[in-house]
Amino acid sequence: MEAFYLPDPSDPTRFESTELTRGPWSPDAQHGGPPSALLGHVIERCEPRENFRVARVAVEILGPVPLAPLVVEAKVTRPGRSVELIEATMSSERGPVLKANAWRIRQAEPELELPDGIVADETRPGPDTAAAETHFESAFDVGFHQGIEYRFVAGDFAELGPATCWLRLRRPIVAGTTPSPLERTLVAADHGNGISTVLDWNSYLFINTDLTVTLHREPIGEWICLDAVTYPEPNGTGLAESRLFDEKGAVGRGTQTLLIGHRK
Repeated sequence: MEAFYLPDPSDPTRFESTELTRGPWSPDAQHGGPPSALLGHVIERCEPRENFRVARVAVEILGPVPLAPLVVEAKVTRPGRSVELIEATMSSERGPVLKANAWRIRQAEPELELPDGIVADETRPGPDTAAAETHFESAFDVGFHQGIEYRFVAGDFAELGPATCWLRLRRPIVAGTTPSPLERTLVAADHGNGISTVLDWNSYLFINTDLTVTLHREPIGEWICLDAVTYPEPNGTGLAESRLFDEKGAVGRGTQTLLIGHRK
């Protein structure tokens, strides 16, 4: 499998889902990261404008994304001279499965002269400091875990609590393309809940209903770091929050609203 998705040469809105998109819980449902990144792929190609970049993407998960052909469409719904809103939808033969809103913002030219020390320069230990690659334990031989490399510098999939993990793609999101910084960030940020759970995987389920990623600058390089923590509540609602880094420093935040319950 060369990529998570294969484009349809006859229709730019259609994509074939490969088995690399399969999530850990069902043989017929995708992990949330790849389809979120596919939305980002289409959003960036929607009426592109010079010197503009996507600063925030909010993905709403309407239901399980099947391992099936998908139709992904985007349009500018609020044009503007400096700021514009893009809306995107993803559908299968069953109907809509994801939708997203993205703010695209014009970048200052020339760059602003800011006071010393005001720009975030905090860093995290790099991926080369991890003892070894961590492998995600899945019930299926083929799935998203084969297309992503994980290196924990704090915590682990099997360790409950906050975690710091570097991720990079082994395969492109869309065949024949190079993953953009936004695509890399979206697929990584959807792991915040999974790497920082504070509840036993065998006793509880925790499903994110959305993914919001805000980037104050564009990540550089292949690796994206998540410094993630999960906040559960007895009422069954939770929040997973991830501080996002590249190897030069902080780049933004990712959040996920969680449904938490007992696993049957």
